[in-house]
Amino acid sequence: MAYPYSSSGFPGYPGYPGGDPAYPPAGQQAFPGGQYPGGAYPPAAGGGYPAAGGFPAPGGYPGAVPSYPGAPGYGAPGQGSGYGAPGQGSGYGAPPGAPGYGAPQGVPGYGAPGFGAPAGGYGAPAAGGYGAPAAGGYGAPPGGAPGYGGYQQPSTQNYGAGGPGQAQGGYPSGPAPGQQPLVSVEHQPFASAMTATQGTIRAAANFDALADAEKLRKAMKGFGTDEQAVIDVVSNRSNDQRQKIKAAFKTAYGKDLIKDLKSELSGNVEDLIIALFMPPTYYDAYCLYHAMKGAGTKEGVLIEILCSRTNSEIRNIVACYKSEFGRDIEKDIRSDTSGHFERLLVSMCQGNRDENANVNMQQVEQDAQRLYQAGEGKLGTDESSFNLVLASRSFPHLKALTEAYARISKRDLLSVIGREFSGHIEDGLKAILQCALNRQAYFAERLYKSMKGAGTKDCTLIRVIVTRSEIDLVQIKQAFAQMYQKSLASMVSSDTSGDYRKMLIAITGQ
Repeated sequence: MAYPYSSSGFPGYPGYPGGDPAYPPAGQQAFPGGQYPGGAYPPAAGGGYPAAGGFPAPGGYPGAVPSYPGAPGYGAPGQGSGYGAPGQGSGYGAPPGAPGYGAPQGVPGYGAPGFGAPAGGYGAPAAGGYGAPAAGGYGAPPGGAPGYGGYQQPSTQNYGAGGPGQAQGGYPSGPAPGQQPLVSVEHQPFASAMTATQGTIRAAANFDALADAEKLRKAMKGFGTDEQAVIDVVSNRSNDQRQKIKAAFKTAYGKDLIKDLKSELSGNVEDLIIALFMPPTYYDAYCLYHAMKGAGTKEGVLIEILCSRTNSEIRNIVACYKSEFGRDIEKDIRSDTSGHFERLLVSMCQGNRDENANVNMQQVEQDAQRLYQAGEGKLGTDESSFNLVLASRSFPHLKALTEAYARISKRDLLSVIGREFSGHIEDGLKAILQCALNRQAYFAERLYKSMKGAGTKDCTLIRVIVTRSEIDLVQIKQAFAQMYQKSLASMVSSDTSGDYRKMLIAITGQ
């Protein structure tokens, strides 16, 4: 797939040279806020329930990884909010020194406290309790079948509960009369100290944009291309540094780096390298645009991006989609999808999910009852209740909700969604819940499915590797190895070849 690029080095879309003439010219608005705030919402260390308060610890996950401070913004050097080269006018990015992709340390929110259970948390469950998932679960022991099975088939043994509404084994059923139901971050049973996530790509020390531009020029000059030299530079620079290399290349040689790369590369390695040169917000918007452009719709792309990003990320994506492609993302969603799936995606693109780190346990219990009555407790399904809860509640709230629901129903919420829904709406609701439970396990599953069986879904493989490379790919690799008993690198090596394989391995590491 070729990405048309404009003279400034960024993709040519409606109104750009090489763009799609079917749409009106895109407005050149400055990106709201001038920066790309926030990173992903990491789960508790290990992506599961820590060994505390009687909960066994899943194997294979190390403790908290050292924090990775937010990378600087990705505007052009010396220019306000330049998405393009210096002097190209307003665009997309952050002024020099502004924090970029990745939440700054100390900023409260989903990335601040984790969701593990501190000592004395929810109490010790009965034998075979909450930390001992079924084979293949979130934190399944080696030898188990891969998947989210650890959150399936909760039983009285798993939860230590008698009948619906009963809480045994130290598991509270809700606040006592007169008790404050709001559980603070410091004391909520699924919150612990900050758990950092880490990307496999870090900003290079002693970075010299002009020297890197010279290396790339030399690699592409003359007959043939030194692909290894290109891989060595691109895979070892942060996205912010790649933007500076692109600007330095045009300054030094009066040529567009992206056009030169496209003329020298081809196939999947071209798609991968060009994707790495797109600023993160733009790349998400670009993927959404092409998922809905033309005949057919790639629903999996819509689900993956809109159901896994933070509020600030979604709002920035929506603004980018409008300014760069001259389109309204909500209108495009409505024209390309329908029914309950359409409503879920429209809810997602509002970017209004509750992000309060505190969890109201009384509301959790009420929501658990609401979902039970909307699904298992009635003939048919009240889809709007599921949409309301899963689209608006915070991820810590949804994590607590899965536990409360299992006490009421004796089924886990993921399996209930599978029984009550089907098709794309089922996939979307499950994606939200999986991200609330363990975001890295969700992306590990996306990577596994992109390579499982005959053929490789290269678009998915490239998209997940690129978008998570500076956020939490280290933890995704750990989750992948634990869930599937093989390393991500080994599966990538067996499913890809040539320079494409070399580039993927350079990003993911062994």
